[in-house]
Amino acid sequence: MSGIDGYGKNLVRYSPGFSPRVISRAAGSYVYDEAGTPILDFTSGQMSAVLGHSHPDVVAAVTAAVSNLDHVFSGMLTPPLIEFASRLAGTLPATLSKVLLLTTGAESNEAALKMAKVYTGRYEVVSFDRSWHGMTAGAASLTFSAGRRSLGPAMPGSLVLPTPDPVRSPFRHPDGSHDWRTELEYGFGLIDRQSSGSLAACLIEPILSSGGLIDLPAGYLARLTELCRERGMLVILDEAQTGLGRTGTMYAFERDGVAPDVLTLSKTLGAGLPVAAVVTSEEIEEVCHARGFLFFTTHVSDPLAASVGLAVLDVIEREGLVTRAGTLGAHLRERLLDLRKRHDTVVDVRGRGLLQGIELGGDEPEKLAAAVTDECLRRGLHVNIVQLPGMGGVMRIAPPLTISDAELDQGADVLDAAITAVG
Repeated sequence: MSGIDGYGKNLVRYSPGFSPRVISRAAGSYVYDEAGTPILDFTSGQMSAVLGHSHPDVVAAVTAAVSNLDHVFSGMLTPPLIEFASRLAGTLPATLSKVLLLTTGAESNEAALKMAKVYTGRYEVVSFDRSWHGMTAGAASLTFSAGRRSLGPAMPGSLVLPTPDPVRSPFRHPDGSHDWRTELEYGFGLIDRQSSGSLAACLIEPILSSGGLIDLPAGYLARLTELCRERGMLVILDEAQTGLGRTGTMYAFERDGVAPDVLTLSKTLGAGLPVAAVVTSEEIEEVCHARGFLFFTTHVSDPLAASVGLAVLDVIEREGLVTRAGTLGAHLRERLLDLRKRHDTVVDVRGRGLLQGIELGGDEPEKLAAAVTDECLRRGLHVNIVQLPGMGGVMRIAPPLTISDAELDQGADVLDAAITAVG
């Protein structure tokens, strides 16, 4: 019996459904099904396992922490927590120096939203109309790409900003190129008309992954920051998928030369294990503390999570994975652009570093992308498609930063063959 019809009979289902393979183990760049079939993992698990699966340093960190110091009362400090906060802050601009260690991406966004509201004394928050920030109440209210039906009212003050989609945006220069500046100004004009005068923050992703691999245009983040400053809003960047070297820089915002007021990290920070963090400035932390900021959870500041985060930072630095992601990303882009040149169904290539994607076109792009995904899996490659209405067929590629050159080419070859086979 398949995983869906057999083992999955007692599981609550969630969209888009379970994979037809049951995975029994994972190592390096591969996961293995029950028959022992190797499947090259071009998604790093849930876009998280930047060090691949079962990395020995992470295994050692978890083993040592579980054996010695894994969980304490949330008001207690531990050496791993103190060292982690110092190490993480050391990878960031001096303005981002205060660290709150948590477990999941949604949790980190909840904490950041609460921090912004306490600091500003306001409640309205802006996010992209194809955003994904999590499934808990506040984060879900600012997740506009999916999951908004049948839930009743969202969090009050959840406002929307047009996603700067270079393919679908109606804002165009006379030569047909994307006029993102006018689009951004128009978006903030709409926000001003919607607002009750209580704008607190703007929560966005530098690259909208679930929104269709939309990379913010160069200069966009700087202008958005200016518009937020004019309104007294904080800028919160959700780098769940783009942080820790994924895009070829340690953090995606580095490309644009502007730092956020609040940074949220998850996914990549734990390399597949539940580790997340909020990082902000000393000023914001001081004001929030004075006003009674409370985010006291069962696993806040856990030494186990801190130990894993430290191991991840160690490996990324020691193995030069930020630079490697840039180098491999350039090669991946060449391979994807070659696909676009040779396949009429590949209509766009976008992304940065080892977070890239292709968009498939044609009469029924959603069906085509699903068929290509199935064919890839049959040939031993797992890729992920964005399944949003009106998004066509966008295939996300986010392999581990530790993937070998040969494995990267193997995955690109399988993708090429799958597109050819499906036609």
